Amino acid sequence: MTVTEQESGPEGSDDEGDVPGAGGAAYTPSPRRLERERHRRARARRATAIAALSTLVTGVVLYFVVVSAPGWPRTKETFFNGQYAREALPKVLEGLWLNVRLLLVCGVAVLVLGMLIAVARTLRGPVFFPLRALAAAYTDFFRGLPLIINLMIVVLGVPALRLQGVTVDPVWLGGTALTLTYSAYVAEVFRAGIESVHPSQRAAARSLGLSNRQALRYVVLPQAVRRQVPPLLNDLVSLQKDTGLVSIGGAIDAVRAADIIVGRSLNYTPYIVAGLVFVALTIPMTRFTDWVTARMDRRRTQGGTT
Repeated sequence: MTVTEQESGPEGSDDEGDVPGAGGAAYTPSPRRLERERHRRARARRATAIAALSTLVTGVVLYFVVVSAPGWPRTKETFFNGQYAREALPKVLEGLWLNVRLLLVCGVAVLVLGMLIAVARTLRGPVFFPLRALAAAYTDFFRGLPLIINLMIVVLGVPALRLQGVTVDPVWLGGTALTLTYSAYVAEVFRAGIESVHPSQRAAARSLGLSNRQALRYVVLPQAVRRQVPPLLNDLVSLQKDTGLVSIGGAIDAVRAADIIVGRSLNYTPYIVAGLVFVALTIPMTRFTDWVTARMDRRRTQGGTT
């Protein structure tokens, strides 16, 4: 007897209630289906209980390992001091507003510049070779250059040039350095999305009378962007964290606000506060990224549009 026959029972008599009856009769689940649903719910409750218990045990073990360490009292006083935490939190939150503004402005700039670079790298024809070469050199250079060095070069080097009309504000210069670096990464994400669109899509658009530019704008790019949403969101999460690096130029953001208090008190609790604030800011976007990824995977599995 096959698995299908075992599930359905002889002549399907056990599950005949799974299908709505003729004449508009009300749907009544079969006893076997009700039993399966009870089994699934019980298994889900058991798995949840086991996961909660194992998490609790792990947490308790880690707690006792940490608090039983010889240097824990000194570490607690230096890194987890409630007095300095209460003092640092308002200042850190005030500086965090700068990080949020940098994320919004630099995020838009990164997406626009990254898209332009990606399109330049995918242009066809020998006449566009210089543009493709420049775009490739840009991505190779800024993807290979460490962000911290890029920030130092821009934030410290541009003011040294004494150029007329060029700002020396560390916030603007730090945002420029972030945009230069992250646009190179985002450009490669966009390029991967563009190249993942099958050439037949472009050919079909051309057969309908669209020009190359119209085919790219209305057919290729919408599909490419939709497919690359999860990695783009991951890059924005990384950008959100790296906005704290603008503090090396003297900008008073969350990290710099914590650093000022640390320099005055010689207690490192403000760094912990700033780190937790960034984590709290990052978690919602991370969970949103996971949700978008799972949603797109479900649609792809079900044969929906990707």
